[in-house]
This record gives sequence, structure tokens and C-alpha cells, in this order.
Amino acid sequence: MNKWLWVLVGIMALTIAALIIKIILMQKSVKEIEHAFADRLMTETNILIDVSSNDKYIRSLATSINAELRKLRSERHRFYQGDVELRTAITNISHDLRTPLTAICGYLELLEQEEKSEKIELYLAHIDNRIESLKQLTEELFRYTVILSQEKLEKENVDVKAVLEECLLGFYGAMKGRGIAPEIVITDKQVTRRLNRSALVRIFNNILNNALKYSDGDLKVCLDDDGRVSFSNTASGMDEIQVGKLFDRFFTVESARDSTGLGLSIAKALVEQMGGRIWAKYKGEQLYIYLEFPDMISA
Repeated sequence: MNKWLWVLVGIMALTIAALIIKIILMQKSVKEIEHAFADRLMTETNILIDVSSNDKYIRSLATSINAELRKLRSERHRFYQGDVELRTAITNISHDLRTPLTAICGYLELLEQEEKSEKIELYLAHIDNRIESLKQLTEELFRYTVILSQEKLEKENVDVKAVLEECLLGFYGAMKGRGIAPEIVITDKQVTRRLNRSALVRIFNNILNNALKYSDGDLKVCLDDDGRVSFSNTASGMDEIQVGKLFDRFFTVESARDSTGLGLSIAKALVEQMGGRIWAKYKGEQLYIYLEFPDMISA
């Protein structure tokens, strides 16, 4: 009796050991799938997930995941291809628009030299104004596609405070024309970041231009010791939903009729290319736009 009991115990022990080994091997295979899946999501590769296990359920799981990866890769390729085609189309349209606009401007200059009535002078002034706006919008559209096509921006150590002051000075005339006396609070501490200087100028200019469009007559610009830049102004014509869409491509607030809605989208694209962060808030009819870059000045 004792002999058969020991045999039974031995069989049970072997069975338990086999099950433990099987569970360990399955855990190992699941880990393999987990790591391989994460790797396939992060990299552009046609290599599918493979597992060392011969367990039919594990292999079936890997096969199902591979099928979904093929679908995901196909959708990603379609999205990328469509995005490239869209940028190419916009760039080509921008180029194509330049030629007739240049011709129209030439004919308008010729008309300016002819005798004309006061009414025609007025009409021509309106046409010239609209043509100028169209030229600016076409250039903005073209610059946007160029910026998106840039994979890497050359960086250098940039004095953020100096660039901000330079941009504010450049907008002095426009702000004075709008009756805006900006409140400027800038740290005495040097703020240096490794950035592309031209891109930073474009970012500040686009944000300031946005402030001119939406401000009710005020503007506050701050640069703190940590390098965070904030722009705030009263914008009673906006709401939280509109502010949430400010960085969306082609989004415009109704009052900004001369805008493509690309200014802040360009700013966002440039900020992200340089590893920074830009966001907006709306509180008590005040629009706040914040901008910060990581504190890294080494190469």
C-alpha cells in the first residue's frame, strides 16, 4: 500500500513539476511577445513577432497579433503617404498661386499709372489690400509645409531673453497702432537653451501676432527664472473650446478673417521639433499661452 502511495505521490510531483515548467515557459513566451510587440510599434520594420514556445495557444496568440500588426502597418503607411501627398499638394498649390498673384500685382502697378476716377482709385485700393492679404496667406501656407517637411533643426546655444526682447521690439509699432501698452516682466537671470534661433524667432512672432489678432487691448509677456515664457491677454470673444483648438491646423476664430489658422500650428510644430512644450489656457476671459524648453544647453 505504501509503495503505491509513493508512486502516486511521485506521479503527482512530476505532474506538478511539469506544469510549473510549462507555466514558466508560457510566461517567458508572453514576455517575448510583450517586448517584441512594443518594439514593432516603435520601429518601422516588416519583421513579425516570433516566439520560442511550441505551445499551440501561444503560437496562435502570436499569429493573431501579427495579423493585427500587418493591418496597423498598412494603415500607418496609408496615413504617412496621405500626409506626404497633402503636404506636396499644398506646396504645389502655394507655388502655383504665386505666379498669377505676381501677374495681378504687375497689372495693378500699371493701372496705378493710368488716369482714373476717384471711385476707381477706391476700388483699386481695396483690390490691392486684398491681394496683399492673399500673398501673405499664400506665403504662410508655403512656410507651413516647408516646416513640416524639415526632419531636424540645427541647434545652438540661444539667449532666450535676448530673442524675446528683440521680437517684442519688432512688434512695438504694431502694438502701438492697436493701442496696446504691453506689460513685460522678464527675469534678470540669463536663460540659455539649445535651440534653433530662427525657429525661436518665428515662434515668438507667431504668438505675438496671434495676441494682436485676439487681444481686447492688453498684453502681458513674462519670462521667469526657469525659462518659462507666458503670453496673456484679454480675449472676451473666445471660449475654452476655441482655445483648445488654437494649435489645430487651419483653425480660425471668426474675428480673425485674414488668417489661415496656421500661425500657432507652425509655432507648435517648431516647438515640438526642438523638444519643447507649448499649451494654452483660458480663464476669466484671459487667454494664456505658455512655452517652455528643457534646460539643456550642452551639445
